[in-house]
Amino acid sequence: MSLSSIKTAKKNTLTSKIPQFLVLAILVILAVIMVFPSINMFSTALKSQAEVLKFPPKIIPEHIELSNVKKLFTTYQYGLWYRNSLWIGLVTVIGTVLSSSFVAFGFARYQAKGKQLLFAFLLGTMMLPYPVLMIPQFILFKQMNWMDSFLPITVPAFFGSAYMIFLIRQFFTSLSNELFDAARMDGCSEFRQWWSIALPLSGPVLSTVAIFSFIGSWNDLLGQVLYLSSTEKFTLTIGMTSMYASATRLVPWNLVMIAAILAVIPILLLFTFAQKYFVQSIAMTGVK
Repeated sequence: MSLSSIKTAKKNTLTSKIPQFLVLAILVILAVIMVFPSINMFSTALKSQAEVLKFPPKIIPEHIELSNVKKLFTTYQYGLWYRNSLWIGLVTVIGTVLSSSFVAFGFARYQAKGKQLLFAFLLGTMMLPYPVLMIPQFILFKQMNWMDSFLPITVPAFFGSAYMIFLIRQFFTSLSNELFDAARMDGCSEFRQWWSIALPLSGPVLSTVAIFSFIGSWNDLLGQVLYLSSTEKFTLTIGMTSMYASATRLVPWNLVMIAAILAVIPILLLFTFAQKYFVQSIAMTGVK
């Protein structure tokens, strides 16, 4: 190899590394920008109220206030809010998984006239925003004397969700027809086919539906604040919002940040334990 070719090779190697270095530097900067709000949240949660008000703010607290957790539970009914949100989320997940999978099984396994039209009508309901349905639902639940109870928030979950039905139906269509035909020949009822065959084989998609349902219920504010008025029935979203409204002079940002950190824990745990099934569901739903 000649000297000129060696120099050209070194030059090409150097120029190829420069874009990689720039990309890496940009990614590091963007990562710091994305992580900084979380760092600031943890830092504020460990500060006293007086230190939070100091300017300029410091990332590292001067004194770590571990008693802020105790203040949160003694000053506010945070434990009660947490329990109510967990209960509503659990019931919502159970109702959504059972009802949506049952309807999706019918759309996936049976042939009937008008099925495609009915399925298209079901998907069309996804285009209706919640504010359109909010007033009719409010009037209905008020006439049923369900106000200030968990019923308006949990009972609709047992009537299925259009998006969840679509998601599970796509998964059910990938299951083997021969499996259900053999079960039918052995005398297995339609309900038994759904309960004993379809559901056990649909762990990934059911886990995805459970994650979406729980997150939707856990983060819901508008749907819950419409029907819940008693303080003993407040959820996390309503309770944490009331922390701003009940502040007579200054918002206790250190307690608000602790409340936010504790509120994120169930979502992180849910994604940690169900991540494998979630990825598997997304991969298998699009493959026939």
